[in-house]
Amino acid sequence: MLPFLVISALFLGSGAAPSSDPAVAAAAQYRTAHAAQILHDYADLLAIPNLASDQVNIRRNAERILALLVARGVNARLLEVAGAPPIVYGELGPQRSPGRTIIIYAHYDGQPVDASQWSSPPWQPVFRDPQGKTITLDEAVRNPEARIYARSASDDKAPIEAILVALDALKAAGRQPTASFKFFFEGEEEAGSPHLPSAISRYRDLLKGDAWLICDGPVHQTRKMQVYFGARGVTGVEMTIYGPIRPLHSGHYGNWAPNPAAMLVNLLAAMRDDNANIRIPHFYDDVRPLTPAERQAVAQIPDIDGQLRSELQIGRSEMPPQKVPCPQNPSASTCVERPTLQSAIMLPALNIRGLDAGHVGTKAQNAVMTEAHASLDFRLVPDEKPERVQQLVEDFIRAQGYAIVRDTPDAATRLGNAKLIRMDWEPGYPAARSDMASPIAQAVVAAIERATGSALIKAPTLGGSVPMYLFTDVLKTPAIGVPIANHDNNQHAANENLRLQNLWGAIDVFAAILTMDNGGAGQRSPAAAHQEP
Repeated sequence: MLPFLVISALFLGSGAAPSSDPAVAAAAQYRTAHAAQILHDYADLLAIPNLASDQVNIRRNAERILALLVARGVNARLLEVAGAPPIVYGELGPQRSPGRTIIIYAHYDGQPVDASQWSSPPWQPVFRDPQGKTITLDEAVRNPEARIYARSASDDKAPIEAILVALDALKAAGRQPTASFKFFFEGEEEAGSPHLPSAISRYRDLLKGDAWLICDGPVHQTRKMQVYFGARGVTGVEMTIYGPIRPLHSGHYGNWAPNPAAMLVNLLAAMRDDNANIRIPHFYDDVRPLTPAERQAVAQIPDIDGQLRSELQIGRSEMPPQKVPCPQNPSASTCVERPTLQSAIMLPALNIRGLDAGHVGTKAQNAVMTEAHASLDFRLVPDEKPERVQQLVEDFIRAQGYAIVRDTPDAATRLGNAKLIRMDWEPGYPAARSDMASPIAQAVVAAIERATGSALIKAPTLGGSVPMYLFTDVLKTPAIGVPIANHDNNQHAANENLRLQNLWGAIDVFAAILTMDNGGAGQRSPAAAHQEP
């Protein structure tokens, strides 16, 4: 593991040389001088519970972040949509300047928690050293490899804190942002952003700009900074297969009464094989092929599969070698490619995220149970649409002999169907992908490289899902992902954490972004120029 973890002179490593860029140097000087206060303030923000469904506390989060922006001179307010947590919106700099306008997106809500699985309460932040020992704040300040543990420590309050500190650092150094910026901090991303389309429609005039920066997701597994230019879409489904109306003795009724657990595992095996190939007919028909530039970008991303398998203690990775177009030899019909993690996430995926049927271990019962449940998520790529995927899945399930219902079936429905399944779909959203070679993309990359002092990893697509399509397809604005959290952050799980050096590096990155080349009037995107009144 040593080559994987020890990386010298990288932005996210602790040994990077001081930057010659004035804004980045000012950020580094400020965060070093104020590290204890920064961590104290961040812990206070993380201590506010932030489930989107917790209306009282989610609003407390929004009001706290609003106050923090206003205190830094940002013209900020809450954008309200009925039934949704408020969006924290802010403007910084002259909003009618001839240069670029950049909109920075992050979300302040977090995933649900099972507190019993956490080593400490999820909304009581604690600091731990690399060995997992609890340490004081002062000890954490002196150790860039220390981590802060709390829900949303990495996903996604970390970039919000880094932006706030970067603003403080620039002010302390007497520097101003060089472009116009807008901030858009959402409060229900982890709940699927169901109200985000309505918010964008209602506040469309406020959301004009040249690019969105999506501050979500992890850095590369090598700890090198990466940017991504797309994100997979997602849709999910809850499935219930019905057996007898009451549990039955497996000796007296086994092999006679339909077993919903057996039916469920057979159905799932028919939908997906051991190499992650989705067996549903026509599922891949709508997948957009990679461009030569995207395929080349994937090929240049470091292959860390072996190190990851060792870290995760898995004996193999899914997806066998595939035949693909040959970018280096156009005359050849196909090449054989050994998939890497990055190439795998360029394809759609079917994930079984949960199973529930009966009991195991000391609670196991020799019985045929009444129901079996599965929870699935489908990760989508351009040009797949959630509605089309849902239809293909249901067509396949019906072809296996199932009748599909939307509610708990009554007796007549149960008696009238040999195989019965309830399906409850989440709405989901499609994937998106922006041009990696656009002028605004190059400007963002150049700004981050000023902060890191090294070339970035440029990924065509993030493996996770964020609603990028609303920015690229609805607002017709490029979107670029700027993740800052460590890859091993237990995102969406118990003991979520943020490595402190990732926070320190992120402050430098946002100082560079806030002082990036503003492009000038002649370099604005056609879409943004057209939007000006």
